[in-house]
Amino acid sequence: MLLTGASRGIGHATVKRFQAAGWRVITCSRHAFPENCPWEMGPDDHLQVDLASAEDTLRAVSETKERLVAEGGRLDALVNNAGISPKGEGGTRLNGLNTDHADWMRVFQVNFFAPIMLARGLCDELARAKGSIVNVTSIAGSRVHPFAGTAYSTSKAALAALTREMAADFGPLGVRVNAISPGEIDTSILSPGTEKIVETIPLKRLGTTDEVAKAIYFLCTETSSYVNGAELHINGGQHV
Repeated sequence: MLLTGASRGIGHATVKRFQAAGWRVITCSRHAFPENCPWEMGPDDHLQVDLASAEDTLRAVSETKERLVAEGGRLDALVNNAGISPKGEGGTRLNGLNTDHADWMRVFQVNFFAPIMLARGLCDELARAKGSIVNVTSIAGSRVHPFAGTAYSTSKAALAALTREMAADFGPLGVRVNAISPGEIDTSILSPGTEKIVETIPLKRLGTTDEVAKAIYFLCTETSSYVNGAELHINGGQHV
């Protein structure tokens, strides 16, 4: 599996879940491999890539192809988990009136364009394995969120629409494409005030990164063999 945004939170939990099941996981993040990380394969299966750069994303595609040679040139899963959400001064929400054009472009490159670039670039490898693609969208993609900025929210809404299009395009190749849409998940980047949102969630708690990782695992395995073009909402019933 190739996993973007592997350096923390949902990405970390996803690596642990798949490695526990015996998968080889190639991790991608903007950061170099941390020296104190417990993952067995370590830096040998880590790619440092800046997904905000189209050129660097294409380099990562080429390097991934090279690393897959030992596996017969097949990729069983691509998980597009990386995402960025810039904030204003003091961590304030950036709306449609105060988001700079450069921020719009950077957010859409990471959150929207990088996933389709990776999928297209690794299409042959995914088709060879009859693999699966999982795009990580967001609860903010369907409703105005009090903390997620406008660029982030619209990029995730676009990624949800792209997931449907990709399901139609990749399906004839035997590659399934689905999305997961996490709600309020307990990570280190929660915004102040999230506890007020939790009061409105029927389950009355935050989700865990492991709960998200298990959903990703489901969509990458035979258990979901006829699920294609779906967006799985993992939010404790937040908007019921």
